[in-house]
This record gives sequence, structure tokens and C-alpha cells, in this order.
Amino acid sequence: MNPAVLALYRVRGAIFFAATAVLVAVALFGRFLEGEVADAILLGLVVAGLAGWLLCLLLAMFGAKAIPQRQRVTVHSPVSGRWLAMNSPASQTPSHGTRAYGQAHAVDLVFEPEGYARPAFGTWPAMREPQEFKAFGQPVVSMVDGVVVRASDWRRDHRSRTNLIAFAYLMAEGAVRELGGPGFVVGNHVVVRDANGDFAATVHLSQGSKTVNVGDTVRAGDIVGACGNSGNSSEPHVHAQLMDRASFWTAQGVPFAFSEISIDGQDPADGMPRNGQHLTGGEPEPRAE
Repeated sequence: MNPAVLALYRVRGAIFFAATAVLVAVALFGRFLEGEVADAILLGLVVAGLAGWLLCLLLAMFGAKAIPQRQRVTVHSPVSGRWLAMNSPASQTPSHGTRAYGQAHAVDLVFEPEGYARPAFGTWPAMREPQEFKAFGQPVVSMVDGVVVRASDWRRDHRSRTNLIAFAYLMAEGAVRELGGPGFVVGNHVVVRDANGDFAATVHLSQGSKTVNVGDTVRAGDIVGACGNSGNSSEPHVHAQLMDRASFWTAQGVPFAFSEISIDGQDPADGMPRNGQHLTGGEPEPRAE
């Protein structure tokens, strides 16, 4: 039974998207259809849409038990310098409160070099230009040796959401982004497949910053883009995750740690900072052509 449940669990996002689209279509256009046949079709569509929602609810409640347990994988840090960890899998799993889009073990990294105080949450203006944050434009590197399987950088960098009012707007905006699919949620991104079949994703990259294309071969530490504020992001930061599929629709998260990083000034070692801790990584390397 587990393989069947896992297969459905992987596509629960697509099922929810399709069910929602059906119900919205019925609500918008159903009144223009008349007759017994039309009524029967509309009723069938409503039942199918609600059944899709119910299936997604059941999968969300019980489907995670079908996910195979994985050993933690060690990868290269996607950033250099001093970065604050937020929504870390070292503090809770799923780290972002959801397993959707393969982000069960994802971590958010916010640039905080020594002596720098980034604009604090809860202050005005509520929406700042991304260039006001030192994270914006910082180099982002591949976490693994491998081949680029996804690379996108056409989406715009939007302003930050720096207080509760702006964050509420982000939540509403995020619901709309969900309707467009994972690409509009993760924003600009690069995904690299390693030799073991895992997929390392760095997302929310800045518009026009990718330095690689699909099919390129990269090594861990090669620059692949720059930190941005695209997609469902409250401020410029790097969202890093390891997945078992290339598609955000069907991927499940893989636990991972960063190799040879310093956490809160300790000696370099493999690890993952907890929420509120800082990691310090080495300098990025230019990619060999």
C-alpha cells in the first residue's frame, strides 16, 4: 500500500490545484449552463472537486508516513560569509511547516555580516527596495557536483515585507502565487542533480543573475546565481533545500547538512545551524568554463 500512497502523496499539490480549478470554473461559469444534462455535469464536477480536496486533506494528514526515511546528506554551503539561519530543519521538521515543494528540510539564510544591522521586522517603511538589504546580490553557489536540470531567472525582485501589515499582504499574495504553480512560489531558482540522484535547489535568486543553463556541469562551490527577493519571499535571502525529484510538484525533501561551516564562531565542522544561529562559509569559486 505504501508505494500507492506515496505516489498519490507526491502529486497531492497537482490534485489540489486541479480540484480547485474545477470548483472555481463551476462557480464562475456554471450559471451560464442550463438544462438537465448541464446540471448533471456541473454536479459531477462539484463532487469531483470536493473529492479531490478531501483526498488532499487525507494525504496531508496521513500520507507523510509513507515517505521513506533518508540518511542526512552533506553538501557545500550555498553562501559565503556570515548568515543567519531561519526556518531551520535543525529546529523543527518540516522546517517551513509544510512538506510541499520538497521543502521539508529546507533552510532560509539571511546575510548578517559582523557590524551590520539589517532593516528590522516591524519597522517602517513596510516595503523596502531589495537593494537596501546587503543580502541582495550576494553570490550563491552550487551545493553539489552535478548537472543543472532547472534554471530560471526571469521573475522580478519585489520589495520586502517588513512589518505585520506588509507580511499579511505577503500571505494573501502567496495564496495567489500558489495558483500559478511552484515556479511563482520559489521564484528564480537553480536545481542541480548530483551523482546520487538527489537534487540541490537554491531559490529566490535575483532577476537575471543565473550564471548557468540546463545541461551545464558544475562543481560544489561554483557560482550559479545571486541572492534576490523573487517569489514568495519577505526579504532578500537564500532558501536552500535538497530533494529526491527535480520537480517541485512531486519532490520530497532530503535531510542535509553543510560541510565545514562555522556555527556561531565555533571550529568548522559539518552541521546545520538552528534558528537564530549564524553560519560562516568559505569564499565562492568562479566556475570553470
